[in-house]
Amino acid sequence: MLTAIGVMVAIAVVIGLVLGWSAIRFKVEGNPLAEKIDAILPQTQCGQCGFPGCRPYAEAIAKGEADINQCPPGGEDGVKKLAELLGVEPKPLDETHGTPKPKSVAFIDEQTCIGCTLCIQACPVDAIVGAAKQMHTVVASQCTGCELCLPPCPVNCITMEPIGESVETWKWKYPVIKIVPAQKETA
Repeated sequence: MLTAIGVMVAIAVVIGLVLGWSAIRFKVEGNPLAEKIDAILPQTQCGQCGFPGCRPYAEAIAKGEADINQCPPGGEDGVKKLAELLGVEPKPLDETHGTPKPKSVAFIDEQTCIGCTLCIQACPVDAIVGAAKQMHTVVASQCTGCELCLPPCPVNCITMEPIGESVETWKWKYPVIKIVPAQKETA
């Protein structure tokens, strides 16, 4: 009888160790749904949705703490893609967070810039380069068009210039890939 109990305890310890090891070895990092949502968002990091960037907004949507229609840069197309991914009805864009605008890039008038560095501090993607009391400039390829550099500028030397369609900025709009949510099977 004692041998049987000893064998059962040994088996339980071995199974526990294997389960503990596999939990550490095969741990899922992050939320896979949040990853998919983040891939749909425009990555402007503008904060118009009420979150400090696209990733926190994606995580809030995945947790059910935020709605899918709070991203003006994503526009109606972004809301539709999120609705398809999540298997919910699309909603109109919530205009309390802003309205969709054409993709733009910041431009600094170098003759007016006083080198205060407030725009550098406000840029979430470090697209503005310069030094204190020196002229600043925008690295256009890095600028997301979030407009966060506009309010802190004391001399209003920053303007948003719409990006024209060119070979570098043109995107093929078709084919549209439809994301089909998993269907629940009924018995």
